[in-house]
Amino acid sequence: MTPLSNGTSRDRLRIAIQKSGRLAEPARALLSACGLSWRESRDKLFCYGESLPVDLLLVRDDDIPGLIADGVCDFGVVGRNELNEQAGARQSIGLPAAYQELRALGFGGCRLMLAVPEAWQWSGPEQLQGTRIATSYPAILAQWLQEQGVQASVVELSGSVEIAPKLGTADLICDLVSSGATLAANQLKPVQTLLESEAVLAGPVRRFEDQRAQLAAMLLRRMDGVLKLKDSKLLMFRAERATVAELTRLLPDAEPLTTLAGSEEGPLSLQTMCHGAVTWQRLEELERAGAQGLMVLSVERSLA
Repeated sequence: MTPLSNGTSRDRLRIAIQKSGRLAEPARALLSACGLSWRESRDKLFCYGESLPVDLLLVRDDDIPGLIADGVCDFGVVGRNELNEQAGARQSIGLPAAYQELRALGFGGCRLMLAVPEAWQWSGPEQLQGTRIATSYPAILAQWLQEQGVQASVVELSGSVEIAPKLGTADLICDLVSSGATLAANQLKPVQTLLESEAVLAGPVRRFEDQRAQLAAMLLRRMDGVLKLKDSKLLMFRAERATVAELTRLLPDAEPLTTLAGSEEGPLSLQTMCHGAVTWQRLEELERAGAQGLMVLSVERSLA
């Protein structure tokens, strides 16, 4: 990030999140886990930070990139699909990059996909030559078509994209897919992924030069800790020295084993932070390899 200079100096951070929608509650939960708390305004559009000088703006998802570009807010929790679409639209009219993805947040997952009528036999992108594709993401689609060397017409729609083939306004669609149920209901099938999307933390391309710099660094550090520990467990057990190498091999997604206690002749007391799923099967494999007295503990916070 290069220095931020938008003509204003502030000593509080502003984060924009969805007022309502599938990203709203997970975004609040994530920020709360980072130690933030707020007092909500009467109109429920602004939340004043009480625990830290970090305020929330409650807005529409598609407004967030523009608010970051204009310097109205400093960070935003937004879908990667929306962020990339608006970034592509800016680029297409010659505007410089104004925001970037800083962190993938692990919720709100979906895919931007091409979907064709069920009767089609999909053979690849070359099949799209000369077709009409309905989408709410024209910039992402246009860039992908260019990369594939395909000439096709992009039909931009703001909603109900999936009914375009039935209405005869398009031959196929490019739309977000979660479960695929909406596509199936409209006799469509997904055939090609253009973008793997999820909620992301977005921020300006340029760095803060005022007091927000320290706040931003602290928030990112806390968020990294929360995201790292999201599916992490503290694993504690005893084991003989001779079995440590095999136990380490069975824990490829864990931190290096830490010895808590032990003697040269007796078993060691060990612990590690495991960042993958700790299933019953996995515990049984560790037990067969020599782990004794296995305990799995949840981890709430860590500064490591």
